[in-house]
Amino acid sequence: RRVNWRSCRWNKLWFLEINTIYSNKLKEKRLEYHKPVLYDETIENIIRNKKSVYVDCTLGGGGHTEGILENSTSDSIVIAIDQDKEAIEFAKKRLEKYSDRVRIFRDNFRNLDTVIYLAGYNKVDGILMDIGVSSKQFDDPTRGFSYKYEAKLDMRMSDELEITAHDIINKFTEKEIADILYKYGEEPKSRRIAKKIVEQRQVKKIETTTELADLVIRSIGKSMKKHPAKRTFQALRIFVNKELEVLTEALDKSLDLLNEGGRLLVITFHSLEDRIVKEKFREFENPCKCPPEIPICVCGKVGKGKVITRKPIIAKEIELEKNNRAHSAKLRIFERGK
Repeated sequence: RRVNWRSCRWNKLWFLEINTIYSNKLKEKRLEYHKPVLYDETIENIIRNKKSVYVDCTLGGGGHTEGILENSTSDSIVIAIDQDKEAIEFAKKRLEKYSDRVRIFRDNFRNLDTVIYLAGYNKVDGILMDIGVSSKQFDDPTRGFSYKYEAKLDMRMSDELEITAHDIINKFTEKEIADILYKYGEEPKSRRIAKKIVEQRQVKKIETTTELADLVIRSIGKSMKKHPAKRTFQALRIFVNKELEVLTEALDKSLDLLNEGGRLLVITFHSLEDRIVKEKFREFENPCKCPPEIPICVCGKVGKGKVITRKPIIAKEIELEKNNRAHSAKLRIFERGK
């Protein structure tokens, strides 16, 4: 049978072109910033007064900041903070039409008091903390946050941080690694994983995310509903970025930066963060340390406001269907008193 080579060549070129376009669109979709979780609930609860100053401690792709700007008056201001320069570059373009109403700072939100002062304010009317890693950071293979993509072990939210996940896995002692996995990932098999890591690195350094993920699977098996390496990756990320320490420090500073009636909103994604927020809110509302047997308070500590959410706000079914990452999200709210 005679073959039309010219036709075959053009078909091949056509296929390669279509495949390239499709691959690029997939890459763009993967790297874009998605709508933040609990968006409607956040906007509804943070905007209280007409003319206000708000702080978005975790700017990310600018979704929450854009929502606050869209739903508040034209004289309201948002002070936005992020330590990721890529996130800031993206958000600046997204928020370009609000350039006169948004002040963006590259910093860690543990320094929100300094940032607010540099923005020209002493107190604000609302503070939002959306804790955790953004969709773009997770889905960008080069950042090393996910066990789904081949990448160098890194996990830093800012390139200014010194310690990487690679340093921990290849330099820390077996006990130090086990303690990190147990404390920050609540990994019950942390010792077994740490032992396997140390054994492997004596043969060859563990360089990539997939190498680490495969090693975890070999250590504890696959008989789990979730990926066996999920807790390990979570623990390393939290330790590298000092997430729990940063959250605690920021919460301690936040109430003194709020005007009367101002609200502090915190979105968490796992139990360690949520526990810290819940306990801090309880302490803010009732700081009394007197023993229960004493009928009246003698310590003199007075509450700074009230907890608005006795139970955390979680995503509705319609959001869960569109965004799988909303399943673990919890929103807690505290309102500043006199």
